Amino acid sequence: MHITKTLTYWYSINKRFLPWRKTKNPYYIWLSEIILQQTQVKQGLPYYEAFVSQYPTVFDLANATEENVLKLWQGLGYYSRARNLHATAKYIAKELNGKFPESYKELIKLKGIGDYTASAIASICFNEATAVVDGNVYRVLARYYGVSTAINSTQGKKEFKVIAQEILDTNNPAEFNQAIMEFGAIQCKPKNPDCNICPLNETCSAFKHNKVNVLPKKNKQSKPVKKYFNYLVYISPKGETVLEKREGKGIWQNLYQFPLIESKQPLAINELKSQLKINEQHITLYNDKSIVHKLSHQHLYTKFWIIKSDMLPEPSIPIHTIHKYATPILIKNFIDDFNF
Repeated sequence: MHITKTLTYWYSINKRFLPWRKTKNPYYIWLSEIILQQTQVKQGLPYYEAFVSQYPTVFDLANATEENVLKLWQGLGYYSRARNLHATAKYIAKELNGKFPESYKELIKLKGIGDYTASAIASICFNEATAVVDGNVYRVLARYYGVSTAINSTQGKKEFKVIAQEILDTNNPAEFNQAIMEFGAIQCKPKNPDCNICPLNETCSAFKHNKVNVLPKKNKQSKPVKKYFNYLVYISPKGETVLEKREGKGIWQNLYQFPLIESKQPLAINELKSQLKINEQHITLYNDKSIVHKLSHQHLYTKFWIIKSDMLPEPSIPIHTIHKYATPILIKNFIDDFNF
Protein backbone atom coordinates (compact mmCIF):
# COMPACT_ATOMS: atom_id res chain seq x y z
CA MET A 1 0.00 0.00 0.00
CA HIS A 2 1.40 3.40 -1.04
CA ILE A 3 0.90 5.19 2.26
CA THR A 4 2.39 2.32 4.29
CA LYS A 5 5.65 2.12 2.35
CA THR A 6 5.94 5.89 2.02
CA LEU A 7 5.58 6.53 5.75
CA THR A 8 8.03 3.79 6.70
CA TYR A 9 10.62 5.14 4.25
CA TRP A 10 10.03 8.74 5.41
CA TYR A 11 10.53 7.63 9.02
CA SER A 12 13.84 5.92 8.25
CA ILE A 13 15.20 9.27 7.08
CA ASN A 14 13.45 11.81 9.31
CA LYS A 15 12.89 10.19 12.69
CA ARG A 16 14.09 11.95 15.81
CA PHE A 17 16.57 10.10 17.99
CA LEU A 18 14.71 9.83 21.28
CA PRO A 19 15.82 7.72 24.26
CA TRP A 20 12.78 5.44 24.31
CA ARG A 21 13.47 4.46 20.72
CA LYS A 22 16.68 2.75 21.78
CA THR A 23 14.89 0.04 23.75
CA LYS A 24 12.15 -2.57 23.61
CA ASN A 25 11.90 -2.66 27.40
CA PRO A 26 8.14 -2.40 28.10
CA TYR A 27 8.73 -0.42 31.30
CA TYR A 28 10.47 2.39 29.41
CA ILE A 29 8.01 2.31 26.52
CA TRP A 30 5.07 2.42 28.92
CA LEU A 31 6.65 5.26 30.89
CA SER A 32 7.28 7.31 27.75
CA GLU A 33 3.78 6.74 26.38
CA ILE A 34 2.06 7.79 29.62
CA ILE A 35 4.21 10.92 29.89
CA LEU A 36 3.58 11.87 26.26
CA GLN A 37 -0.22 11.69 26.56
CA GLN A 38 -1.48 15.28 26.23
CA THR A 39 2.18 16.36 26.22
CA GLN A 40 4.62 17.39 23.49
CA VAL A 41 7.97 15.59 23.23
CA LYS A 42 10.02 18.69 24.11
CA GLN A 43 8.08 19.09 27.36
CA GLY A 44 7.90 15.39 28.21
CA LEU A 45 11.53 14.45 27.52
CA PRO A 46 13.01 15.98 30.73
CA TYR A 47 10.31 14.22 32.78
CA TYR A 48 11.05 10.89 31.11
CA GLU A 49 14.75 11.27 31.85
CA ALA A 50 14.01 12.25 35.45
CA PHE A 51 11.77 9.21 36.00
CA VAL A 52 14.25 6.81 34.41
CA SER A 53 17.03 8.25 36.54
CA GLN A 54 15.11 8.13 39.81
CA TYR A 55 13.11 4.95 39.12
CA PRO A 56 15.18 2.81 36.70
CA THR A 57 12.96 -0.26 37.11
CA VAL A 58 9.28 -0.92 37.66
CA PHE A 59 10.18 -2.16 41.16
CA ASP A 60 11.77 1.19 42.00
CA LEU A 61 8.65 3.02 40.87
CA ALA A 62 6.42 0.62 42.77
CA ASN A 63 8.40 1.20 45.99
CA ALA A 64 8.18 4.99 45.72
CA THR A 65 5.60 6.95 47.70
CA GLU A 66 2.74 8.48 45.75
CA GLU A 67 3.78 11.87 47.09
CA ASN A 68 7.27 11.53 45.58
CA VAL A 69 5.82 10.38 42.25
CA LEU A 70 3.47 13.36 42.16
CA LYS A 71 6.33 15.70 43.06
CA LEU A 72 8.41 14.40 40.14
CA TRP A 73 5.36 14.73 37.88
CA GLN A 74 4.74 18.33 38.99
CA GLY A 75 4.10 20.64 36.04
CA LEU A 76 2.96 17.96 33.57
CA GLY A 77 -0.71 18.24 34.47
CA TYR A 78 -3.40 15.56 34.19
CA TYR A 79 -2.17 14.13 37.49
CA SER A 80 -4.42 11.07 37.28
CA ARG A 81 -1.79 9.78 34.83
CA ALA A 82 0.83 9.82 37.60
CA ARG A 83 -1.47 8.17 40.14
CA ASN A 84 -2.42 5.45 37.65
CA LEU A 85 1.24 5.01 36.67
CA HIS A 86 2.15 4.40 40.30
CA ALA A 87 -0.78 2.06 40.94
CA THR A 88 0.01 -0.03 37.86
CA ALA A 89 3.70 -0.19 38.74
CA LYS A 90 2.78 -1.61 42.14
CA TYR A 91 0.46 -4.16 40.52
CA ILE A 92 3.07 -5.29 37.98
CA ALA A 93 5.81 -5.48 40.61
CA LYS A 94 3.79 -7.31 43.25
CA GLU A 95 1.21 -9.34 41.32
CA LEU A 96 3.13 -10.06 38.11
CA ASN A 97 6.66 -10.24 39.58
CA GLY A 98 7.74 -7.28 37.47
CA LYS A 99 6.81 -8.90 34.16
CA PHE A 100 4.62 -6.85 31.80
CA PRO A 101 1.78 -8.59 29.95
CA GLU A 102 2.84 -9.30 26.37
CA SER A 103 -0.44 -8.84 24.49
CA TYR A 104 -2.84 -5.99 23.77
CA LYS A 105 -5.67 -8.01 25.33
CA GLU A 106 -3.87 -8.25 28.68
CA LEU A 107 -2.20 -4.83 28.63
CA ILE A 108 -5.48 -2.96 28.22
CA LYS A 109 -6.73 -4.45 31.50
CA LEU A 110 -4.13 -2.46 33.45
CA LYS A 111 -5.12 0.76 35.18
CA GLY A 112 -4.43 3.87 33.12
CA ILE A 113 -3.76 1.91 29.92
CA GLY A 114 -6.26 2.44 27.11
CA ASP A 115 -6.40 1.38 23.47
CA TYR A 116 -3.57 3.63 22.30
CA THR A 117 -1.08 2.77 25.05
CA ALA A 118 -1.85 -0.94 24.92
CA SER A 119 -1.34 -0.90 21.12
CA ALA A 120 1.93 1.01 21.42
CA ILE A 121 3.44 -1.35 24.00
CA ALA A 122 2.17 -4.50 22.28
CA SER A 123 3.50 -3.49 18.86
CA ILE A 124 6.80 -1.86 19.88
CA CYS A 125 7.83 -4.36 22.54
CA PHE A 126 6.19 -7.60 21.41
CA ASN A 127 5.68 -7.06 17.65
CA GLU A 128 1.91 -7.56 17.85
CA ALA A 129 0.13 -6.27 14.75
CA THR A 130 -2.16 -3.78 16.46
CA ALA A 131 -2.44 -0.22 15.17
CA VAL A 132 -1.96 2.87 17.30
CA VAL A 133 -4.36 5.79 17.00
CA ASP A 134 -3.38 9.01 18.77
CA GLY A 135 -3.88 12.68 17.90
CA ASN A 136 -1.13 12.59 15.29
CA VAL A 137 -2.55 9.48 13.64
CA TYR A 138 -6.09 10.91 13.58
CA ARG A 139 -4.76 13.97 11.78
CA VAL A 140 -2.77 12.04 9.14
CA LEU A 141 -5.63 9.65 8.37
CA ALA A 142 -8.35 12.32 8.35
CA ARG A 143 -6.42 14.45 5.89
CA TYR A 144 -5.07 11.69 3.68
CA TYR A 145 -8.39 9.88 3.28
CA GLY A 146 -10.61 12.96 3.61
CA VAL A 147 -12.53 11.57 6.58
CA SER A 148 -14.85 14.15 8.13
CA THR A 149 -16.17 11.99 10.97
CA ALA A 150 -15.44 13.71 14.30
CA ILE A 151 -12.38 12.19 15.94
CA ASN A 152 -13.86 12.63 19.42
CA SER A 153 -17.04 10.71 18.59
CA THR A 154 -17.62 7.02 19.26
CA GLN A 155 -18.14 6.40 15.55
CA GLY A 156 -14.97 8.29 14.69
CA LYS A 157 -12.81 6.34 17.11
CA LYS A 158 -14.04 3.06 15.61
CA GLU A 159 -13.70 4.28 12.02
CA PHE A 160 -10.15 5.55 12.39
CA LYS A 161 -9.04 2.43 14.25
CA VAL A 162 -10.27 0.32 11.33
CA ILE A 163 -8.39 2.47 8.80
CA ALA A 164 -5.20 2.41 10.88
CA GLN A 165 -5.41 -1.35 11.18
CA GLU A 166 -5.91 -1.75 7.41
CA ILE A 167 -2.75 0.17 6.48
CA LEU A 168 -0.60 -1.28 9.28
CA ASP A 169 2.58 -3.03 8.18
CA THR A 170 1.87 -6.35 9.86
CA ASN A 171 5.43 -7.54 9.26
CA ASN A 172 6.89 -4.58 11.13
CA PRO A 173 4.14 -2.99 13.25
CA ALA A 174 6.59 -1.34 15.66
CA GLU A 175 8.33 0.64 12.93
CA PHE A 176 5.14 1.62 11.14
CA ASN A 177 3.28 2.72 14.26
CA GLN A 178 6.16 4.97 15.21
CA ALA A 179 6.42 6.20 11.63
CA ILE A 180 2.83 7.40 11.33
CA MET A 181 2.95 9.08 14.76
CA GLU A 182 6.21 10.80 13.91
CA PHE A 183 4.86 11.90 10.54
CA GLY A 184 1.91 13.56 12.25
CA ALA A 185 4.16 15.27 14.78
CA ILE A 186 6.78 16.60 12.33
CA GLN A 187 5.30 16.78 8.82
CA CYS A 188 1.50 16.68 9.02
CA LYS A 189 1.37 19.25 11.83
CA PRO A 190 -1.87 20.66 13.26
CA LYS A 191 -1.35 24.15 11.83
CA ASN A 192 0.22 25.28 8.57
CA PRO A 193 1.99 22.06 7.52
CA ASP A 194 4.31 22.40 4.53
CA CYS A 195 2.30 20.26 2.13
CA ASN A 196 4.55 21.14 -0.81
CA ILE A 197 7.32 18.91 0.56
CA CYS A 198 5.00 16.16 1.82
CA PRO A 199 5.69 12.77 0.20
CA LEU A 200 1.96 12.01 0.28
CA ASN A 201 0.72 15.21 -1.35
CA GLU A 202 -0.09 13.62 -4.72
CA THR A 203 -2.59 11.22 -3.14
CA CYS A 204 -3.74 13.25 -0.12
CA SER A 205 -7.47 14.06 -0.25
CA ALA A 206 -7.25 17.13 2.00
CA PHE A 207 -4.44 18.65 -0.07
CA LYS A 208 -6.31 17.94 -3.31
CA HIS A 209 -9.59 19.48 -2.06
CA ASN A 210 -8.04 22.32 -0.02
CA LYS A 211 -9.23 20.92 3.33
CA VAL A 212 -5.92 20.65 5.18
CA ASN A 213 -6.89 23.38 7.65
CA VAL A 214 -10.36 21.94 8.38
CA LEU A 215 -9.43 18.31 9.00
CA PRO A 216 -9.58 16.50 11.33
CA LYS A 217 -12.97 17.50 12.68
CA LYS A 218 -14.05 17.52 16.31
CA ASN A 219 -17.48 17.76 17.88
CA LYS A 220 -17.83 20.98 19.84
CA GLN A 221 -17.55 20.52 23.57
CA SER A 222 -19.29 22.53 26.25
CA LYS A 223 -17.71 25.82 27.32
CA PRO A 224 -15.31 25.60 30.27
CA VAL A 225 -16.88 26.49 33.61
CA LYS A 226 -15.59 29.62 35.35
CA LYS A 227 -14.51 29.16 38.95
CA TYR A 228 -13.09 31.67 41.40
CA PHE A 229 -10.31 30.48 43.70
CA ASN A 230 -9.09 32.46 46.69
CA TYR A 231 -5.94 31.01 48.24
CA LEU A 232 -5.07 32.02 51.80
CA VAL A 233 -1.31 32.34 52.18
CA TYR A 234 -0.66 32.43 55.91
CA ILE A 235 2.71 33.71 57.16
CA SER A 236 3.67 33.70 60.83
CA PRO A 237 6.46 35.62 62.58
CA LYS A 238 8.09 32.23 63.24
CA GLY A 239 8.42 31.59 59.49
CA GLU A 240 5.57 29.13 59.13
CA THR A 241 2.73 28.75 56.63
CA VAL A 242 -0.16 26.36 55.98
CA LEU A 243 -0.58 23.76 53.23
CA GLU A 244 -3.45 21.32 52.99
CA LYS A 245 -3.83 18.14 50.95
CA ARG A 246 -6.62 18.00 48.38
CA GLU A 247 -8.74 14.99 49.29
CA GLY A 248 -11.33 13.09 47.30
CA LYS A 249 -11.76 12.88 43.55
CA GLY A 250 -11.37 15.79 41.19
CA ILE A 251 -8.52 17.94 39.92
CA TRP A 252 -5.20 17.82 41.76
CA GLN A 253 -6.20 14.91 43.99
CA ASN A 254 -3.59 14.33 46.74
CA LEU A 255 -1.61 17.46 45.79
CA TYR A 256 -0.96 20.24 48.29
CA GLN A 257 -2.31 23.77 48.22
CA PHE A 258 -2.84 26.77 50.44
CA PRO A 259 -6.22 26.86 52.24
CA LEU A 260 -8.84 27.62 49.62
CA ILE A 261 -12.10 29.54 49.52
CA GLU A 262 -14.01 28.89 46.32
CA SER A 263 -16.59 31.48 45.34
CA LYS A 264 -19.17 31.99 42.58
CA GLN A 265 -17.76 35.42 41.74
CA PRO A 266 -14.62 37.44 42.55
CA LEU A 267 -14.33 38.19 46.26
CA ALA A 268 -13.58 41.71 47.48
CA ILE A 269 -11.35 42.13 50.51
CA ASN A 270 -14.28 43.11 52.75
CA GLU A 271 -16.16 39.95 51.80
CA LEU A 272 -13.13 37.82 52.53
CA LYS A 273 -12.48 39.53 55.86
CA SER A 274 -16.04 39.00 56.96
CA GLN A 275 -15.74 35.28 56.25
CA LEU A 276 -12.40 34.94 58.03
CA LYS A 277 -12.95 37.53 60.77
CA ILE A 278 -9.51 39.04 60.14
CA ASN A 279 -8.46 42.66 60.71
CA GLU A 280 -7.64 44.73 57.64
CA GLN A 281 -3.97 45.20 58.52
CA HIS A 282 -3.46 41.43 58.55
CA ILE A 283 -4.51 40.72 54.97
CA THR A 284 -3.35 41.99 51.58
CA LEU A 285 -4.04 40.92 48.01
CA TYR A 286 -0.92 39.67 46.23
CA ASN A 287 -2.24 39.94 42.67
CA ASP A 288 -4.65 42.75 41.77
CA LYS A 289 -5.63 40.97 38.58
CA SER A 290 -6.86 37.39 38.80
CA ILE A 291 -4.47 34.74 37.49
CA VAL A 292 -6.42 32.68 34.95
CA HIS A 293 -5.43 29.02 34.98
CA LYS A 294 -7.03 27.13 32.09
CA LEU A 295 -7.90 23.46 32.44
CA SER A 296 -9.75 21.36 29.88
CA HIS A 297 -13.20 21.80 31.45
CA GLN A 298 -12.77 24.79 33.71
CA HIS A 299 -11.03 28.14 33.95
CA LEU A 300 -9.82 29.12 37.40
CA TYR A 301 -9.75 32.84 38.22
CA THR A 302 -7.30 32.92 41.08
CA LYS A 303 -6.31 35.38 43.79
CA PHE A 304 -3.65 34.91 46.44
CA TRP A 305 -4.33 36.63 49.75
CA ILE A 306 -1.38 37.17 52.10
CA ILE A 307 -2.39 36.81 55.75
CA LYS A 308 0.17 37.71 58.43
CA SER A 309 -0.74 36.21 61.77
CA ASP A 310 0.85 34.51 64.76
CA MET A 311 -2.16 32.19 65.03
CA LEU A 312 -2.16 29.77 62.10
CA PRO A 313 -4.68 27.05 61.29
CA GLU A 314 -3.39 23.51 61.75
CA PRO A 315 -1.32 21.90 60.46
CA SER A 316 1.35 24.52 59.83
CA ILE A 317 4.74 23.85 58.23
CA PRO A 318 8.08 25.69 58.22
CA ILE A 319 8.20 27.87 55.09
CA HIS A 320 11.68 26.60 54.20
CA THR A 321 10.17 23.12 53.60
CA ILE A 322 7.49 24.31 51.18
CA HIS A 323 9.35 23.18 48.04
CA LYS A 324 9.28 19.56 49.23
CA TYR A 325 5.54 19.30 48.67
CA ALA A 326 3.90 18.27 45.40
CA THR A 327 1.69 21.15 44.34
CA PRO A 328 -0.29 22.07 41.20
CA ILE A 329 1.72 24.25 38.80
CA LEU A 330 -0.54 27.19 39.68
CA ILE A 331 0.63 26.99 43.31
CA LYS A 332 4.25 26.24 42.37
CA ASN A 333 4.43 29.32 40.15
CA PHE A 334 3.13 31.49 42.99
CA ILE A 335 5.64 30.00 45.44
CA ASP A 336 8.48 30.70 43.01
CA ASP A 337 7.28 34.25 42.27
CA PHE A 338 6.61 35.14 45.90
CA ASN A 339 10.10 33.96 46.85
CA PHE A 340 9.35 33.00 50.44
